[in-house]
Amino acid sequence: MSVDADTVRRIAHLARIAVAEDEISHLQGELNAILAFVEQLAAVDVANVEPMTSVTPMAMKKRPDVVTDGEIAEQVLRNAPATQDGFFLVPKVVE
Repeated sequence: MSVDADTVRRIAHLARIAVAEDEISHLQGELNAILAFVEQLAAVDVANVEPMTSVTPMAMKKRPDVVTDGEIAEQVLRNAPATQDGFFLVPKVVE
């Protein structure tokens, strides 16, 4: 895939970047080099490569998935202008 000058102008417009006319050809070359590198990466066979979280082997730190109220519900509700039965009370906005 290659990028032409009109595409460079459109990319610059979408990115809200001011690009002078004499810089278009330079940016076109750089974008085409980036796309060529991405095409090279697409040719790499990664079928037998497992996903990893780090370059060094380690296990993900996991916390138990427990539902709690944070144990500070009363402190949070003290900041509310109105509460009812342990919940925030808000004005009705939809009929």
